[in-house]
Amino acid sequence: MAKKQGIDSRHYDVILAPHITEKATLLSENNAVVFKVANDATKPQIKSAVEALFDVKVMKVNTILTKGKSKRWKGKPYKRSDFKKAIVTLAEGQSVDVTEQLG
Repeated sequence: MAKKQGIDSRHYDVILAPHITEKATLLSENNAVVFKVANDATKPQIKSAVEALFDVKVMKVNTILTKGKSKRWKGKPYKRSDFKKAIVTLAEGQSVDVTEQLG
């Protein structure tokens, strides 16, 4: 396992939620996990937060900034929020169960 870091409250501000989709599920076969993260989070912050919260070794972090779509509801236009995703590749043999509750 990775070196145990102290869990800081800022780690919970960086990692917002797991992003569970078909593509994210397929990535889990390649030791990758997808998270929604704060828009201003950097790759080193994401790496340290995942290592501290889930006690795993992170090999690399890729980020994607997804722009919100313009939609219509009952004829009125609105815009979905922009959000940032992080694809976190874990070391061989390690995994994260995103369905468990963090404490």
